Amino acid sequence: MTQNPLFATYARADLKFVRGEGAWLTTEDNRRFLDFAAGVAVNSLGHTHPHLTATLKDQADKLWHVSNLYENPLQQKLAERLCAATFADKVFFTNSGAESMECVIKTARRYHYANGQPDRYEILTFDGAFHGRTIATIAAGGQEKYLEGFGPKAPGFTMLAKPDIELVKAAMSDKVAGILLEPLQGEGGIREIDPSFLKALRALCDETGTLLLLDEVQTGVGRTGKLFAHEWAGITPDVMGVAKGIGGGFPFGACLATEKVAEAMIAGTHGSTYGGNALAMAVGNAVLDVVLEDGFLEKVRSNGLNLKQKLAALADTYPDQIETIRGEGLMLGIKCKNTPTELLAKAREHGFLAVPAGDNVLRLLPPLTIGQEEIEFAISALNAALADLQDAQTAS
Repeated sequence: MTQNPLFATYARADLKFVRGEGAWLTTEDNRRFLDFAAGVAVNSLGHTHPHLTATLKDQADKLWHVSNLYENPLQQKLAERLCAATFADKVFFTNSGAESMECVIKTARRYHYANGQPDRYEILTFDGAFHGRTIATIAAGGQEKYLEGFGPKAPGFTMLAKPDIELVKAAMSDKVAGILLEPLQGEGGIREIDPSFLKALRALCDETGTLLLLDEVQTGVGRTGKLFAHEWAGITPDVMGVAKGIGGGFPFGACLATEKVAEAMIAGTHGSTYGGNALAMAVGNAVLDVVLEDGFLEKVRSNGLNLKQKLAALADTYPDQIETIRGEGLMLGIKCKNTPTELLAKAREHGFLAVPAGDNVLRLLPPLTIGQEEIEFAISALNAALADLQDAQTAS
């Protein structure tokens, strides 16, 4: 047997997909699955969306990449649209979520440096966070399972036990540059952050000159039913990292910031060879064409509420299997009484895909374009999977 040439860093399921359409995936042996993983919240418009496909093919015949040594009209267009739709005045394009969060951290520290406070570099974060897999972002996340074996933890990050404003106030010092968090924790287990805490945090940052830094890599671009999840709390950040759904399956991200903060990032302070290339920018503009259409986000909210209510009914039916249902929009979580991998394995047997997360949660992250048919199939598959688990427990 030939040895697998790939790094063994993934515990892959034995599924080999060769085609996708909408919310459905087909394996090489012609089995069909409903995809409520969506590439871990990446395929925001599903698989082979006609507008994205046509845009990518058209751009591929024109220009792929020239680097950031030259002007890029597609970058300019996408940045203008993102700024018009958000709090931001400036955008830096990256290749991934981790790179976006690196840019967020660097921008926050550089802002204070440029304003005569070079020792103001510490970032406060929260337990359960996930900000990426780079040396800096695993330090920001603070989880031992990601830090182990990679040498000393990068300095300058302090993790707080929970999102409590009194804990934040107690941790504040003249070294704190910014406070970083996800408005709804994804990898940590679809753990919701109280809007009142976000409002208090915004007020504290304004009072102390600290920057509010948001990680909307997973929650952004319509995932929770708003363009960005912080909108539910009625606040805005100073700097924000975005990726996943913004490319609809094409890998790229962005760091968004206010003018005041971004002006510290002068020529030479940061860069990216691939970031913002023509292919990525064409697809990013195509994603916004769809997500910003009238009624699109309203439909995400409606479908999300419908799905959440049906999941709550499942929780009532299987109280020995489900503890609670979490989340907002189409970023939902089933907190399991047992390990979520058991439920996921059974769900796959019934043609349904999802994503495990921390805190014994199974994440449901379907394409934002799902309809009633997909919701009904998802509930049917989960019901069958839960019944299988219940029968197995009864038999034992």
